[in-house]
Amino acid sequence: MEVKELVNILNSDFYVGVPDSQLQAFGNYLINTFGTDKTHHIIAANEGNCVALAAGYHLATGKIPVVYMQNSGEGNIVNPVVSLLNREVYAIPAIFVIGWRGEPNLPDEPQHCCQGKITLKLLEDMDIAYTVIASETTSTEVRAKMKQFKELLRQGKQVAFVIKKGALTYGTAVEYKNQHLLIREKVLERLVEISKEDIVVSTTGKTSRELFEIRERNKQSHKYDFLTVGSMGHASSIALGISLHQPGKKVWCVDGDGAMLMHLGAMAVIGAYQPANFIHVIINNAAHESVGGMPTVADKIDICQIASGCGYKNAVRADDYESLDKALRLARAKNELCLIEVTCSIGARKDLGRPTISPQENKDNFMKNLRRINS
Repeated sequence: MEVKELVNILNSDFYVGVPDSQLQAFGNYLINTFGTDKTHHIIAANEGNCVALAAGYHLATGKIPVVYMQNSGEGNIVNPVVSLLNREVYAIPAIFVIGWRGEPNLPDEPQHCCQGKITLKLLEDMDIAYTVIASETTSTEVRAKMKQFKELLRQGKQVAFVIKKGALTYGTAVEYKNQHLLIREKVLERLVEISKEDIVVSTTGKTSRELFEIRERNKQSHKYDFLTVGSMGHASSIALGISLHQPGKKVWCVDGDGAMLMHLGAMAVIGAYQPANFIHVIINNAAHESVGGMPTVADKIDICQIASGCGYKNAVRADDYESLDKALRLARAKNELCLIEVTCSIGARKDLGRPTISPQENKDNFMKNLRRINS
């Protein structure tokens, strides 16, 4: 169905969410209609953040908010849904629009399969009534379901529309871009060259896909890299856990701005433990590029200052390849916690592939390499 029809049926004037490729039509419509206007549309740091913002909107206005997200974000909403929105607590109504990745019996990436199987069960466990919208679902059917949902919302409950692949359409294209010159894949090529045989933990999305293909082109082993294909926002914590138990080896964490923002508190923990062998590289294109390109707030904050405040000994920003190479080499030479923010353009090769090894193979090869280092 056409996105505008769904939006008319939802009849809300406040949307808050975390972008999802399955909901790209929905997100593009919101960007074209509202931009990121604070009174109508906010792209939040994570899905729990969305729920709390939605609650604040309802408390301030008495109106019903819409929260949109990928189903992978259900884990982030469990606590604020059951201990804040729930009818037995504050009874705050909300409408969820959820992209269904990993839908059973449809091929998808490994990180989405388990989540896809439990998507509807999690909604049931949180006492959220739902309906599924597929490509053949009509606006008449959705309107009838919304009529039923209105009574639940009136009671202070929550409802959800679960969106299957290809269910929503939007004919107007949106071009996401910024003014930065560096290209992420070229940044990663330089990092691979300079890091040599160090440990690399890469964040979810196109970053890990590009890192995999760089190793393939170089005819290098993938044993140095842990590709964090799921669990967005947790690569830096994985890298911290490794660095604390591999103190004799440099550990590089290649993060994205959206992932960093999703669980920003991890930087405070990293700073508190001061791993001298940890190099945190944040590739900042101020966009959720891997799921369509919608903006983050990373161009409105000072990442280096945040890092310094968290206790990182060195925090620098690279805006060109010369300063990038210098920063990478200096960080590797130092024996103290470092952060490098790299400003990048939005975009990737159209023929960018995906890892041809399974997550389990990646883990096994990575762990064998770590055991070899310790032997």
